[in-house]
Amino acid sequence: MRVLIVSGIWPPDVGGPASHAPDVAQFLRDRGHEVEVVTTADAPPAARTYPVHAVSRHHRVGVRHLLGAGLIHHEAREVDVVYTTGMFGRSALGSSMARKPYVVKLTADPAFERSRRRGFVEGNVDEFQEQRGGPTVALLRFARDVELRHAAHVFTPSAYLRELALGWGVASDRVSVLPNPSPVVGELGQRDELRRAFGLNGATLAFAGRLTAQKSLGRALEVVAAADGVKLVIAGEGPEQEPLQARAVELGIGDRVTFLGAQPRERIVQLFHAADATILSSSWENFPHTVVEALAVGTPVLAMEAGGVSEVVHDGVNGLLVGAGDTAALGDAVRRYFVDDELRERLRSAAAASVADYAPERVFGELEETLRRIAGT
Repeated sequence: MRVLIVSGIWPPDVGGPASHAPDVAQFLRDRGHEVEVVTTADAPPAARTYPVHAVSRHHRVGVRHLLGAGLIHHEAREVDVVYTTGMFGRSALGSSMARKPYVVKLTADPAFERSRRRGFVEGNVDEFQEQRGGPTVALLRFARDVELRHAAHVFTPSAYLRELALGWGVASDRVSVLPNPSPVVGELGQRDELRRAFGLNGATLAFAGRLTAQKSLGRALEVVAAADGVKLVIAGEGPEQEPLQARAVELGIGDRVTFLGAQPRERIVQLFHAADATILSSSWENFPHTVVEALAVGTPVLAMEAGGVSEVVHDGVNGLLVGAGDTAALGDAVRRYFVDDELRERLRSAAAASVADYAPERVFGELEETLRRIAGT
């Protein structure tokens, strides 16, 4: 089988697709399939065991989109199926022009993400489903629906997102839930050694991901400010970094919050293993890769309920879950976690087993089976 994988971001970029796309590519390559990749990049990507074609981000937006669609069309002519984790409009156009089927890995509502990024709407993804918006938002919704309805298949990491996709008119037999896989955990080293390497001492929470409005990390900072002695380590970069650093100082916890900047995935997994728990205070979510990564290395997740988070984080089993947007409740959960030794050990002991069914071999095996069926090989 010949597969073209499309991803809007690629290592060293930080984010779920930048982890997922290379993992899928290597899995399929190891299984004997021919793989090529199309992405965007600031600089030429590092060499892999398969070709990685990149459109430079230094082009203007419109030019970059046209070049991306053209590159996808050019490469799609030589493959059996296209698997896209981003750049859906360009993927749909390029694949259709090449008369090749495409499969979508959906991680969010594309119309909402595009509308919010351009400042057309505010609020969260659930509120967006009920909003009208102006003509531009209507056009973005229309584009989303066309892109997804014409896909040969759509994968969503959560049942929550599948229900949204059904509401956009995607046929029920062409959309299925495929969770994000747990990471392949190699030799992590002793936890005490990792804590020393990261400079961790005392009760420590960790967060990893893009520092954007979606993650609402200001709430996490307020939680830390109200929890005496608790520290927070933040790995990642994004437009909210400077405001968050300023907010930490304003709250008087500048010495308890560490910003590591962007980190490779292996380092993120080590950070999760070293921390006492991870924290998630997002305003909206689907099914974050980092939640599965943390649980896979035995670290509980303290989270607000948003999107598909409650499908993997179970209150009192592998973490603590509070209502969406309830900062006070999340603060109570953090304090409870650190004062209750029995609770902390119980959650830690159950964390890794709770994501055992998300093993890459099973998740990627199901993806491979669907791609083969659609490719007709």
